[in-house]
Amino acid sequence: MTLTEDPVRGALLRRGLALEYSTLAWNVIGIVVLAIAAVSARSVALAGFGLDSLIEIGASTVVIWELSGTGEERQRRGLRLIGAAFAALAVYLLAQSTVVLITGYHPHHSVPGIAWTAITAVAMFTLAAGKARTGRALDNPVLRTEGRVTMVDGILATAVLAGLVLNAALGWWWADPAAGYVLVFYAVREVREIFFAGH
Repeated sequence: MTLTEDPVRGALLRRGLALEYSTLAWNVIGIVVLAIAAVSARSVALAGFGLDSLIEIGASTVVIWELSGTGEERQRRGLRLIGAAFAALAVYLLAQSTVVLITGYHPHHSVPGIAWTAITAVAMFTLAAGKARTGRALDNPVLRTEGRVTMVDGILATAVLAGLVLNAALGWWWADPAAGYVLVFYAVREVREIFFAGH
């Protein structure tokens, strides 16, 4: 259906697209911020969250395609690519977090990382709520599902934030790779959902 066939549905579709473009823009900026912060602090969790932001860009792009009416086959192909990216993310984070724990490497404090993940958590929870409402109104399972991904992104930001704060405040260096394992769990869950749960 095009945006002009039904005024109410058209308005909802435009709102859904605006939410996805907002998510897309936030994550594009986030990749730059997180890359700088991760390199500066040598933080596994920040690096992993930056990679997750890259994957979220792909997820938002898939939903934009779907809302624009580009067809189910393209959507399935895009989801498979996102699934492969999540699998690569899980392997990277599992290996990197394990190496950090075994070697006892202490990441540096990251004030920019703390600030960005705190703001990102609020932004993602807000966007997720908007996508959930709009997806229900449109009866669009793709938008609703991506809204849940955005909600989990907010939860991941909170987990990474906790690891960074614990490292900075209490010197719990292991909290950073532990946050990396949280992202591994999420990435594996997404792979399972995409490839083995009827997507």
